[in-house]
Formats: sequence, C-alpha cells, structure tokens
Amino acid sequence: MFKNMNRTERAWVLYDVGNSVFTLMVSTLIPIWFDALAEDAGIGSTRYLAMWSYAVSIVTIITAVLGPILGSISDNRGARKPMFSSMLYTGVAGCILMGLVPSWQLYIAIFIIAKCCYQLSLVLYDSMLIDVAAPERMDALSSGGYAYGYLGSCIPFIGALAMYLLGTMGKIPMKLAIFFAFLIAGVWWLAVTIPLLKNYHQTHYVEHQKSAALKESFSRLGRTLSRMYRDEKHIFCFLLAFFFYIDGVYTIIDEAVAIGTSLGLDTTGLLVVLLLTQVVAFAFATLFGRLSEKYNTISLISVCIFGYFCVAILALFMHTLWQFGIMAFVVGMFQGAIQALSRSYYASIIPAESSGEYFGIYDICGKGASFVGTMLIGVTVSITGSINISVAALGILFIIGFLLLRRSAVHAKNRKQ
Repeated sequence: MFKNMNRTERAWVLYDVGNSVFTLMVSTLIPIWFDALAEDAGIGSTRYLAMWSYAVSIVTIITAVLGPILGSISDNRGARKPMFSSMLYTGVAGCILMGLVPSWQLYIAIFIIAKCCYQLSLVLYDSMLIDVAAPERMDALSSGGYAYGYLGSCIPFIGALAMYLLGTMGKIPMKLAIFFAFLIAGVWWLAVTIPLLKNYHQTHYVEHQKSAALKESFSRLGRTLSRMYRDEKHIFCFLLAFFFYIDGVYTIIDEAVAIGTSLGLDTTGLLVVLLLTQVVAFAFATLFGRLSEKYNTISLISVCIFGYFCVAILALFMHTLWQFGIMAFVVGMFQGAIQALSRSYYASIIPAESSGEYFGIYDICGKGASFVGTMLIGVTVSITGSINISVAALGILFIIGFLLLRRSAVHAKNRKQ
C-alpha cells in the first residue's frame, strides 16, 4: 500500500495508522471502563453519560483554544518536531496510565489530558504535510492517511479486545486485562510513530520570537475571518456548516459505546460491531472518493449529512444490539467519506496563496468539533432522563449543517456568475 510513497511520506501516513487506535479506544474501551469504575462508585447510567459528555466537551474547548496558538508557535524554526514529540509522549503515557488508575475521578482527569495531547498532536501532524509532500502529492497522501488509519487501528485493537474478552471470561483478572489492553494501544501508538520522529524535518518555518506567537496567531485569525465575512461568503458559510455537521459526526463517533453501555447493551458485542465499522469506513471512503470523480462534491456531502441525520432519528428506536449494529454500519458508510470530501471541497474553494491561514481556521472547526454535540447530549439526558432522545437531538446539528451547506453552494454559484 506504500509502494508509491517515499520514506518520509510513508512515515507521515504511519502516524495516522498509529494514532487511530486511540480514536477507536476512545469510542470503545475507554468509556466502557469508565462506566465500570462509575458503577462501582454507585453512579447511575444517565449521570455517567452526562459526566462523560461533559469531559469530552472540556477536551474540545481546551484543544480549540490551544490548537491555533500551538500551531502558530510551531511555525518557528525547529519547533514543530519537539512540540509534536511532547504531545505524543504525554498522550501515550496517559493512554497507558488509564489502565492503572483505581478511581473514576483520576481516570477521567487522565483521559482529558491524554485526549487533549492526542488532538493537539494532530494539529501539529496536519501542519507537517507541507514539509512532507509536494503540492501535487498532498491530496493522495492525506487520503491515504485517513483510509489506512481505519484499517491500521484494527490490528492493535484486536489485541486489546482479546485482553478484554479474557477478562470478561474470568481467564485473567479484569483489572490486569484492562491494563494490557491500554498498554497494547499505547505501545502501538508510539512504536508506529518512530519512523516519523526519525525522518521528519521541518523545511518551512518563520523567524519570529515565540513570545510574539500568541499575538500574531490571533491577529492573523482575525484578519482572515474578517476577509471571509466581507468578501467570501461561500467559504464563511461552508465553515459554519462544517462546524455543525462534523460536530454531530464526531459526537456520534466519540459517544457510541458510552451510549450503548448506558442502554445496557452487551459490551463485547458493541466492541465487535465497532471494530467491523472500521472496515466499512475504509471501503466506503474509497467508494466515495471514486464517486467524487463523477458527481458534485456538495451533493455527496449532502448525502452523507442525510445519512447521519437518519442515524440520529433511528436512535429513538434503538434498544437492542442488532439495531445498534445497523446504525454503526450506516455510520461507517459515511464516516470517512464526509471527512475526506469536506477537506477536498474546502481546498477547492479557498485562495491557494492563503491556504495556510484558511486551513488553520478549518482545523479549529474540525478539531474543535463535538463540543455542541456532547453538551447537547449531556444537557438533554439530564433534563429528559432519556438516552434515546438525547442522541436523536443531534439531528438538529445535521439540519443546521445541511442548510448552511446549501447556502454556501448558492453563494459559490453567485460568485461564478
């Protein structure tokens, strides 16, 4: 799969293969073990889901604030690699430590730190692309990272799942099984990243003082947003649309097992279903990539949004594992496609000479997403006491995203006339 890539390109793609296991852990074993710790402390399912949603929201707020600041600082000569390494090592350590802590309070605190480091490492990782690939290679390399990340995460996760199953069957103590599961994920994340640490060199940088990076970051952000609002309504509306619909997408991904666990579904079945979803995501991401050669990208993104809206509505009637499985399959159909198509469409409408600034804002909308969704679930489940209604409420985000996307298309059409 790497035959057309040079050494540095392969190393860059491999980080997606490495870090994706943490993404899968966040949507599977991490909330399951938090549920077990919370249950031992006498915390009910609705309160557990609310607290988990609030924790994910805290991560989103922190990374949305720190992401553009660290990204700006990393533009300094020689700064990006050590900053990336710090986020990597802290995130890996947090992943492993979550398999050791005895209380839900300490567990969720370490989760917040580890997830923040993971998200911030992705901000730095995305910015490495300009150093790794020539402009004509960026689309293929970026798509390769997404696609193979889905498949790559399955390898260590099978090992982690095996440990968990051994624990549930009483073959080994559950706490030991959980430790080994988290250890496998952490070691894989670090080991697969070693080639990037060895081969990456920052070739694009600026010569400015780190003390001025914060001020410069916000000044640049303000200038670009002002220009978008005045003269580039199609880009501005698309970013708003992207924020809302990708917020719903990431909320479903992050909270899938937490939701299933709260509904009392079999945890082993949930894990197997979500593992298979990764394979579905790889296949359909590839399919939609080919469809984009024949069909309008906006139309394909709209199809993906509609698919996720159907998932939200179906959640009202989800009570069994097979119903969860159907929903997970539908999510897998559109999961990779909506991310890849959004990125490629955005690249096609922004001014090429300012792509760095524009993708900085895109990164905020993407990496800062899932805040509204997780808060919406947390508040709704606290008010109604219904997990199904709280998930269905995410449909609001997809409706808003769809309407703003169509508005962006209208502005783009008027701009061409």
